[in-house]
Amino acid sequence: MLSRPVRLIVLLAAGLGAVAGLGHVASVTVLARPDLPPTAQHAYVAAPVPARAPVAPAPAGEPVGVPVVDPAWVSAHAEASGVPEPAVRAYAAAQLAVDNRCALGWTTLAGIGWVESQHGTIGGRVIAADGHASRRILGPPLNGRGAVAAIPATPESSAWHGNPRWDHAVGPMQFIPSTWETWGSDGDGDGEADPNDLDDAALAAARYLCADGHDLTTGEGWAAAVFAYNHAQVYVDAVHAAATSYADRTT
Repeated sequence: MLSRPVRLIVLLAAGLGAVAGLGHVASVTVLARPDLPPTAQHAYVAAPVPARAPVAPAPAGEPVGVPVVDPAWVSAHAEASGVPEPAVRAYAAAQLAVDNRCALGWTTLAGIGWVESQHGTIGGRVIAADGHASRRILGPPLNGRGAVAAIPATPESSAWHGNPRWDHAVGPMQFIPSTWETWGSDGDGDGEADPNDLDDAALAAARYLCADGHDLTTGEGWAAAVFAYNHAQVYVDAVHAAATSYADRTT
């Protein structure tokens, strides 16, 4: 169940419904680095800078912890964009957490989150305040049939999706378990890195997008980073359309 902005959802769904999340059966989401950049480029998507909530400084020698986004900022930008508040908070916190030299905007993460799972709300799900969808989100089995890759499950990976034979992409940002082993992150400071938790998945996605050092302030760098997340030009196009819509509505 998507929160508010029916007008935003209708506009995006019309253009992106065929590739959104679990419907994008050709997806090889967060699987491996591509050898070639996308064939078409897009302009950099500028995002409003998230406002941090005022917090007391951490005691000397203690970890700083995860960024805390101003709740008023989250509420205002959720209202304007149509993205559920837990998702806005997750994407904004991830932007604040990564090296600012990466220039990754939260609207890019929101574009990915929309295409992958409609911010955890695909199929009538509800995204809770803790970043978890009301029902588990799994991609199709990666069994090599059709356009999907063939990725055998391991005992460790099947623990995430329950299929002892084939892997599935997991959670609202659709991580392959083997990739989660490398990029799994604790985005909300609860001591766990869980791809089913949008706070964690958003930070992992941000780290992944920034890892290759692409200049995300350029169309070429932005598109190459998103193409690395999912190796399809139609995917890059869909993420750009969604991210641009969110940026336009919140600037």
